Parts: sequence; structure tokens; C-alpha cells
Amino acid sequence: MTFKHLHQLALENGDAIHLLHECIDFLRKNKIILPAITTLERIVWEARAMAEKKLFNTVSQSLTNEQKEKLEDIITLQHSSESNKTILGWLKEPPGHPSPETFLKVIERLEYIRGMELETVQINHLHRNRLLQLSRLGSRYEPYAFRDFQENKRYSILTVYLLHLNQDLTDKAFEIHDRQILSLLSKGRKAQEEIQKLNGKKLNEKVIHFTNIGQALIKAKQEKLDVFEVLESVIEWNSFVSSVEEAQELARPADYDYLDLLQKRFYSLRKYTPTLLRVLEFHSTKANEPLLQAVEIIRGMNESGKRKVPDDSPVDFISKRWKKHLYENDGTTINRHYYEMAVLTELREHVRAGDVSIVGSRQYRDFEEYLFSEFTWNQTKENTRLSVSLSFEDYITERTSSLNERLKWLTANSNKLDGVSLDKGKLSLARLEKDVPEEAKKFSASLYQMLPRIKLTDLLMDIAYITGFHEQFTHASNNRKPDKEETIIIMAALLGMGMNIGVSKMAEATPGLTYKQLANVSQ
Repeated sequence: MTFKHLHQLALENGDAIHLLHECIDFLRKNKIILPAITTLERIVWEARAMAEKKLFNTVSQSLTNEQKEKLEDIITLQHSSESNKTILGWLKEPPGHPSPETFLKVIERLEYIRGMELETVQINHLHRNRLLQLSRLGSRYEPYAFRDFQENKRYSILTVYLLHLNQDLTDKAFEIHDRQILSLLSKGRKAQEEIQKLNGKKLNEKVIHFTNIGQALIKAKQEKLDVFEVLESVIEWNSFVSSVEEAQELARPADYDYLDLLQKRFYSLRKYTPTLLRVLEFHSTKANEPLLQAVEIIRGMNESGKRKVPDDSPVDFISKRWKKHLYENDGTTINRHYYEMAVLTELREHVRAGDVSIVGSRQYRDFEEYLFSEFTWNQTKENTRLSVSLSFEDYITERTSSLNERLKWLTANSNKLDGVSLDKGKLSLARLEKDVPEEAKKFSASLYQMLPRIKLTDLLMDIAYITGFHEQFTHASNNRKPDKEETIIIMAALLGMGMNIGVSKMAEATPGLTYKQLANVSQ
């Protein structure tokens, strides 16, 4: 009974410490005498091993031979453009600084993973926590480490990792688009500020002219003088005409917007946006269908090479700010540049707001994907024991009644509550006292000053030799304890992971130790 319970838990979470605690709790709840710790560890180990075997077999059996060959290729073959890296190493590379070029590199990796057609693998019934653990394992292992695994384990971890990497790359691609749109708007704003700086002297001159002319007109009206004579006494007519023409050239839009300066920036977006619309698939509710129709129109224009935006293209979803620049001078022809920039900007806003989802994304997926499917829910709800009714009507009635009772109690006892006051319909809470008194903080600081200053590496090595905890890091194949040289490598790897600086930087900071040594120990 205990083993069966642990086996089911191990299918959801493979953490040994977690399983050990669950095992002890289960035995205590069922009033079973706890055996020796070694017996508990053996039960946990066997339950975990059996669960892993079941998981690996489940994933591996749903793979085709062609998919298995492709998985073998990514850990054995070198990438065509990276002669010193395997395909897996190339897929794992950090994307780099957000730019159109980086976007295209991300999409190249994304399309490679999609070409393996791993979405056909049936893993939806497996627990998400367990899949996430397998994915994290896959992200840590180097290609040479995968080759040492049994086939089922190798294929399963690689498959789950690549499926999660597919989601991460999809999110990264849209994140780059998000940054590019922000950069586009920021450059427009800076361009307007630069124009103001360059024209500052001329603008000040026009303000002075306006002031002088205004005062002259006021004087003419008050004293009933000839307007043109008074005007020419302030500024010559030809100078006045020239000043008005210059002011027209210097004038910015009445709302002081900078979108009219973005047309030249359109081509920087075109470096990647056709690929964005071709590769990423967007879904939405009916309310946002016009936006997706516009996306499809632009996608079709990219594929066909057409330049003219159809006159009946949807524009209702576009904000008033962009609509001012949407049409050419004839008032009917849609400006291709502004239409596409407006659609891409609106797409960014609606995806971030959750109104539009991206297929294959983790961060921007459809809300329905967070929930049980109707089929799964109908199968499991009879076996699910919740502390509330499954009927919404019953639930909301009970919650409303409970809330009303609490509000009535609060009204009746508002004057008796400590630190709470209700005055003229406003609820006020007294400020909480500090959890730690100032005296305790000062005493703590004085204690820390008494401690000698030592290096973290020396402290870790001293604790290791006092407690012998480093001897628990036995070799995976022969169960041998680490020697003195291996202990130093283990300590360096622990410091790298504990301080969150990673294996690469730790290797750079420790002369005599290589990245390969630290990576091998970390795995």
C-alpha cells in the first residue's frame, strides 16, 4: 500500500526528499511503525525508479523511428554553421540582444524543432510537474552525457526538453517583437525631441513674433486703429508672410504626437515581421477577430508580393492615434507602412493583455489550455473530492451568504476591533509595529562584527572535512567516494550553483578547473 502510494506520487514529482517526507507522513497517518531510514530510502528509491521507467517507456513508445533518428542526430551531428557544436548545443545557445537578426536566429531554431514533429508525442496525460523536472534535466545535460543513457531515458528527456524549448523559443520570439515595437516608439519620441532641440532658436523667434503681433492687434482693437498699419509697424508684411511659412514648417501635430516620424522606421521592422507573421499562429475571441483578419491580410500580401492594402481591410480595431496617419492624401487609399505598423502594435498590445493567444507558447497561450479539457473533467470530477459544491449556483449562493454574515458581524463590532476603524464608510487599518525591535537589530549587528572575516571557499571546505558531507557525492557508476582532487571540483560546482553564477563563470574564476570538469560534476 505504501509503495503504491509512493509510486503514484513519484509520477508527479521525482524529488527524493519530497517523496521521503510523503512516505513518512503516509505511514504516520495510517499508524504504521516507521522502519529504519535505510528501508525508507530503499522504498523511495524503488518507487522513484519504477515511476521513471514507466514515464520513459510511455514517452519513448509514442516516438516513431524517424523521430528517434532525429533525436540521435542532434546529440551526434555538428551544426552546419557551428562546426564546433552539436545541433543540441546550437539549440541551447542563448538568443542574445533583442534585434531583427536575433529574432531570425530564434525562428531558425524554432523551425528546426518543429520539423521534428514532436507535438505528436502523447504526453498531455503526464503530470506537468514531472515534465518540468525532466525538461530541467535536459537543459543541464551536455550532448556527451545523453549518449551514456539508455535509449528510453535519452529519448524521453530529449523529447520533453525540446517540447519545452519550443515553448520558450516561441515566447522569446514574441518578446523580441515586443522590444522592437517599444524601440520603434522610443526612437520616434527621441526624433521629435531632437527636432525640438535643433529648432529651439527658430521656435523662440516665432514666439516673440506672435507676442509682438498679438500685442499690436490688441492695441489696434482697443484704440480703433487700422489693423494693417499697426501690424506693419511691428513687422514688415513680407517678413510676416515668411515667418508664417517658416512656422508652418516647424509646427508639429496639434496633439504633439510623433507617429508621423515613424514612416522611415518601417523598413527596420520589415527585416523580421514577415517571418513573425509566417511562423507564429495567433488565436483570439470573436471581439478581436478584425485584428487577426488584418494579420492574415498582411501575411497574404507578404506571400503574394502585393503592395496595395485592400480598401475593405478592417480598421475599426486601430486606435485613433494611428488612424490619423492611416490614409493617404486622397482620404481613401490605406497607407501600407502605417497600416502594418498599426497592426503590429495592436497585436503586441492585445497579446500582452491576454486577448490574443499564441499557439505553442507558454506565457501567451490560450486561457483554455490552463484548464482541464471538458472530456478530462467529465472523467475525473466524480473521483475528485473538493470542499465545495461542483455546482456554480450552489457555490455562489453559499459564498454570498457567508460574505453577508461576515459583513453584518463587522458592522456590529466595528467599534470593538483592535487597530481597525470604520468612519463614514471608510475602513482604516492601524500601522503594524515592526516585527524586529531596533535593539535586536543593533545586537545582531554587534554579534556579526565579532565573527572573523573568512573566505566562503575556506568555510565550505572546513565544513566538508568536519562533517564529511562531500563523501555523499559518490560516483554514479561505481559508487566510489570522491578523492581530494574531485572534492575540490565538487565544492567549486556547489559554489557556482549556490551563488547562481553558473558553471561557465565559475570555470573562468577558478584557475586549474575546466568547464568540462565542472559540468560533468554538476550533472
